[in-house]
Amino acid sequence: MNTVEVVPLVDEGLGNSAYLVDLGDGRAMVVDVSLDLRASSAAARRRGLTVAFAADTHLHADFLSGARQLSATEGTRVLASAAGHREFTHSGLRDGDEVDLGGLRLRALGTPGHTQEHLSFLLLDGDRPVGVFTGGSLLVGSAARTDLVSPEQTEALARAQYASLRRLAELPDDVAVWPTHGAGSFCSAPPGTERVSTIGREKSTNPLLQREDEDGFVAALLGSLGTYPPYFRRLGEINRRGPAVLNEDPALAGLDAATVRAMLAEGARLVDVRPVTEFAGAHVPGALSIPLRPVFASWLGWLAPHDRPLIIVRGSGQDRAEIAWQATKIGYTDLAGELTGGIDAWTAAGHPTTSTRLVGPDQVDGRVLDIRQTPEFAAGHLPAALHLELGDLPDRADEVPGEPLVVMCGHGERAMGAASLLEQAGHRDLAVLTGGPEDWATATGRNLETGQ
Repeated sequence: MNTVEVVPLVDEGLGNSAYLVDLGDGRAMVVDVSLDLRASSAAARRRGLTVAFAADTHLHADFLSGARQLSATEGTRVLASAAGHREFTHSGLRDGDEVDLGGLRLRALGTPGHTQEHLSFLLLDGDRPVGVFTGGSLLVGSAARTDLVSPEQTEALARAQYASLRRLAELPDDVAVWPTHGAGSFCSAPPGTERVSTIGREKSTNPLLQREDEDGFVAALLGSLGTYPPYFRRLGEINRRGPAVLNEDPALAGLDAATVRAMLAEGARLVDVRPVTEFAGAHVPGALSIPLRPVFASWLGWLAPHDRPLIIVRGSGQDRAEIAWQATKIGYTDLAGELTGGIDAWTAAGHPTTSTRLVGPDQVDGRVLDIRQTPEFAAGHLPAALHLELGDLPDRADEVPGEPLVVMCGHGERAMGAASLLEQAGHRDLAVLTGGPEDWATATGRNLETGQ
């Protein structure tokens, strides 16, 4: 085989890439594919390929793997680490094991660090290494976090990550690097647009790979770790047991206003996915605002309870299938349905609504709560702004001072989510800034402050 076609399938919201490999004989292999198989299935269909292999580099914490689904519905052979002790049919691989793909070969490389059982997969054409699927080991410009297993093992895994990266650096410089985690991933990929690389490029540009001393590597890696969504702590075990096989695509059943009101009284939670301006104009009291956009799944997994039925309120032009798939791929399978007719049906039934005030960059007055991630806040924030990350707000809303309060982020979507959580906690006289710190600085002619 002279050329090997490897097609990246990018999930911009989760910041991850799966890969479809054309094996050259009408068959394909997918690597680190999620339970939302729409993109990989479409890519295979366009090329007339049957997915014969599904390889998982590790027990994913940020999405449900689609490997078991493919095995159950298409007879796909699952390739994964034997040390992962998966409880469904798969070929358990260990360091050095090879799989004949029909002309191409796949060699398992033990690269623990991101997880204990992590494998990278070296793709070979004959004896020529073509590229390596590095999963959560070597990333473009970085390496994946090592604190997802347990606090007690974080440093030991960071040291294992150091050894794994050094091993990968021994591959020829022209070998392609195909990582799973990329920009936007909470598994610690730096910002940037490049999602694939080469060994040679990473050796010359990756700050972590350039660190010769293990202690310095560990300090740099652990010092870069930010917060991550709590759903990460659940999905690894679900993927080990095997996600439930879907017999049909996830969907949102229609629920009338009376049913929704009764379910809310029994503990269901309402998630409003409409744009910020629509939510601000009128929403059901107690609703959680998470606007539908590429990062919807991440914030759903961060803010919404996983142990209660979820009811969706959406706008008429928003794709119900997209909502259902984004929730399902991160393990939110208890979707009770959606409010039929949306907010208009709620008001037509005589049920109350509330609103949230929006303010422009030149209208900020009084206390400001900045709910961005800590590195964002440190890079530039309004003088005297209070800081509390949005992900911490569900457990720390009582630490937020009284009203009036302007809540802000970078554009307004996360700030509205924070405001909805504060409203649930009893806060009133809240406003949301329609913009970010740079907009405020431009409008007022004042300087931002840096640091924490």
